[in-house]
Amino acid sequence: MASSCVTSSGSPQIQNPGSHEVLLPHHQQVMSMDQRKRKRMQSNRESARRSRLRKQMHLEDLMNCICLLRKEKSQVLTSINLFKQHYLEMEAENSVLRAQLIELTKTLQSLRHICITSTTPRPPPPPPGGGWCCMFWT
Repeated sequence: MASSCVTSSGSPQIQNPGSHEVLLPHHQQVMSMDQRKRKRMQSNRESARRSRLRKQMHLEDLMNCICLLRKEKSQVLTSINLFKQHYLEMEAENSVLRAQLIELTKTLQSLRHICITSTTPRPPPPPPGGGWCCMFWT
């Protein structure tokens, strides 16, 4: 059974047996709920403000990352263009060198053919009677 006692303000308080809670009159409970509600609303506002700040910081971090990535992309594209230009120059030089190789190979083959046909001693025709061979043995 609930017991009652009087507070210093003169309003009665009711206490449940087995409980250390003091039950306040209805108007005090309403005021207490209003205070909790205001406190909760203030806490929610602060939480929302912190959330907006975190979101803003995250957005700023992302924007900084975008700037850095754009700079890096620009540098990479510049490097690619330089390498592409260098590649095209090397490709042109290789084409010239291949053409020179083909020409020089043809010239070398022609010179070898001339050397083989002009420097190879042809044996003189044998003399009549075959006496010519004996000359080397005597």
